[in-house]
Amino acid sequence: MKLYDSRRAPNPRRVRIFPAEKGIAVPAVEVDIIAREHLDGAAAYATPFGLLPVLEFDDGTRISESIAICRYFDALHPQPALFGEGALGVAHVEMWNRLLEHEYFRHVANAFRHTHPAMKELEKPQIAELAASSKPRALAFLEKFDRELAGRKFAAGDSYSVADITGLCAFDFMKVARIACPPEFSNVLRWHGDVSARPSATA
Repeated sequence: MKLYDSRRAPNPRRVRIFPAEKGIAVPAVEVDIIAREHLDGAAAYATPFGLLPVLEFDDGTRISESIAICRYFDALHPQPALFGEGALGVAHVEMWNRLLEHEYFRHVANAFRHTHPAMKELEKPQIAELAASSKPRALAFLEKFDRELAGRKFAAGDSYSVADITGLCAFDFMKVARIACPPEFSNVLRWHGDVSARPSATA
């Protein structure tokens, strides 16, 4: 088994953090996305949709999509329960992970992909208007998230979950997307400090 990875991108980071929380070591192959190795290079055969990360097994079977890979690891190692416990707990984690992906992470990524010069050859066409509209939408989500976090420690409740992993990777990616978190979002900043302090955050 090996993971086609990229230290430059936030989605592969999610798949490094998740097994680190489980205590699972996964051999990785670094792929240079700026050099288009995931599209034109030696790793291209392993990434049929041009997306990273990809988990490849010894028999050639492959899984792409970050959450699908995390689901695989979770099925093998159910504890800690990063997808929640009990019907309500699982539903809350699913809800918040999807909200963080679609209403936050997506906008941060668009702000980066449609403005950064390094993405010019990978994101065709770059749409400046999309980037401009994405930044305020990311911040609008953070404002709501800040209110939610006033009543709990983590994204989906009192336990750390995959939703926190998604949120952490999105928040840290704001730096390269040139989006600053307003200082008045104190609950978000407290949450970010807590999840950043976990050993897995450096995976």
